[in-house]
Amino acid sequence: MKSRQTMTGTATSSAPEGAAVGVRAGMSAGGAATIAAFASLVTCYVGVALEALFGIEGMAFNPHLQAVLMWALALVATGFVFRDRDRHGSDLPLVIAGLADIVLIATLYFHYDHRFEALAYVLLIIATLMNQNLLLRVLNRKVRSQTAEISELNARLATKVERQAGQISRLERLKEFLAPQIAQVVVDGGREDLLRTHRRYIACLFCDIRNFTALSEALDPEDVIDILQRYHDRSGTLAAASGGTIGFRSGDGLMIYFNDPIPCDAPVGDAVQLALNIRAEFAEICAPWRRMGHAVGIGLGISSGHATMGLVGREGRADYTAVGGVVNIASRLCDAAAQDEILISQRAFMDVEGHLSVEPVGGLTLKGIANPVDAYRVLGLQDLGAD
Repeated sequence: MKSRQTMTGTATSSAPEGAAVGVRAGMSAGGAATIAAFASLVTCYVGVALEALFGIEGMAFNPHLQAVLMWALALVATGFVFRDRDRHGSDLPLVIAGLADIVLIATLYFHYDHRFEALAYVLLIIATLMNQNLLLRVLNRKVRSQTAEISELNARLATKVERQAGQISRLERLKEFLAPQIAQVVVDGGREDLLRTHRRYIACLFCDIRNFTALSEALDPEDVIDILQRYHDRSGTLAAASGGTIGFRSGDGLMIYFNDPIPCDAPVGDAVQLALNIRAEFAEICAPWRRMGHAVGIGLGISSGHATMGLVGREGRADYTAVGGVVNIASRLCDAAAQDEILISQRAFMDVEGHLSVEPVGGLTLKGIANPVDAYRVLGLQDLGAD
């Protein structure tokens, strides 16, 4: 047992350190079992190796304590193999490690034979390395699976981005011909809803330029086009910002309605606010021509009520618009409005009564309307947002 005693001197310091390293390595795939197995091996043979290679003799050490460290570390390695079994699903490393423990303990306590001791460590190292290899295979499969999932997600994301880019492109093109709200519904795949005729309570706003014919004769065509472009551009921007939908544009005329296809809480209130904003914007546009003596301005009419909504036209060229008495009354009120005047029907006024300063103009006889229409001249807002 001289060799057994001489190797115990180095085992006292290396065994605890090896066990600590094994605990820290538990985070790696099978590393804890492997480190514990090698720690047990070092506990057994490091003293012999140092004496054989460098002539260093270890201090006398209790051989029983050395034996305990050897099989204890071997059991720790087997414990880690047992823990890892659920991760890789194989019992073979655990069987080999258990056999190694039996051989090691038997040769230490029943009949010592260095050959069986070496066999025990060969089996233990094989078991821990096999355990590590199985874990690495599991991790490799998991990484490949996750890589495939990431690739699939990236492909789907790229397709989605491409589709959304196409939708944005389509939306921008459609906005050149349709109201922004209508274009958005079409791009989102809601064209079926547009094709389905329905009734909706709306507020309808008409506006056109007063004395436009006379102005067209007095100005150069380029100036007339410039006025129209600025008028429609600013009106369209204001309508989009307020949630209104442009029904149609026709020369100097414009129809805008509220509460379809995008619902709103106060369609008449929004229409009145938009009318005031359009009038203010057009006053700025035509200010230079007024200073030159041209009598140019704008007239606006607002009404509310139920209208039939839907697409009107033919395949390839159709407009989403409103049809009904509410549209006719708004159009005729616009015709009856004086320069820079906003006329509102009685029903529309009732929707915002208390929030609007008005002046009654009495019953108006409007073209195409059987009965006189009670109307009011809008003077300004009081508190349109209050209830």
